[in-house]
Formats: sequence, C-alpha cells, structure tokens
Amino acid sequence: MKKSVLGAAVLLAIVAVGCNKQESVSDTQKDVAAAQAERTKDVADAQRDAQKDINSQQKDVRDAQRDVNKAAAEGSYDVAVAKAEGDHKIAVESCESLSKNAQKNCKDEADARLKMAKAEAEKLKPAS
Repeated sequence: MKKSVLGAAVLLAIVAVGCNKQESVSDTQKDVAAAQAERTKDVADAQRDAQKDINSQQKDVRDAQRDVNKAAAEGSYDVAVAKAEGDHKIAVESCESLSKNAQKNCKDEADARLKMAKAEAEKLKPAS
C-alpha cells in the first residue's frame, strides 16, 4: 500500500511538472491550429444542428397553419349550412298560413333556396 501511494505521488509530481513545461513555438502553433480546426468543426456542427432544428420547427408551423386553415374552412362550411337550414325552416314555417297551392309553391321555393345555399356552402369545404 505504501508503495502504491508513493508511486502515485511521484506520478502526480511528474505530471504537475510536465504541465508547466514550456512548449516550443512550433508545438504551440500546432496545438493552436488543432484547437482552431476543432472549434471550426464544432461551430459548423452546431450551425448544422441549429438549422436542422429550425427546419423541423418551420415544417411543424406549416403543418399547424394547414390545420388551422382546414378548421377555418370547415367552420365556414358548417356555419353556411346551419344558416341555410335555419333560413329554410323559417321560410317553410312562413308558408304555413298560405292556401294549399300557394303553400306548395312557397315550400318548393324554400327548398330550391336551401339547395342553392348548400351548393354555395360546398365551395367553402376544404379540399380533401
């Protein structure tokens, strides 16, 4: 045990002395060049990763915007159909007080307006 502790102490002393040893100018230049090359590679890797993350997020944004647009179109369609059906109910109810033939013509006209309104609403539906 004493030998291993002594050996470790000697090794640490050698390493400590070696750390403070002055390098030659050419060795220092090589180390600096290697550090600069490593920095350049690390920066390029970080920039590539950052751009990859940005591209991924932009794709997510485009997908989300497409979902929003689709929801808005579906909502517009649903509103138009609800309005057309409500208008139809009101028109049919207002036909009730008319005579038999006039009532039939009135309801037929209301049905035709409903059909036209639904056809217009179809234009609002999102493409599937």
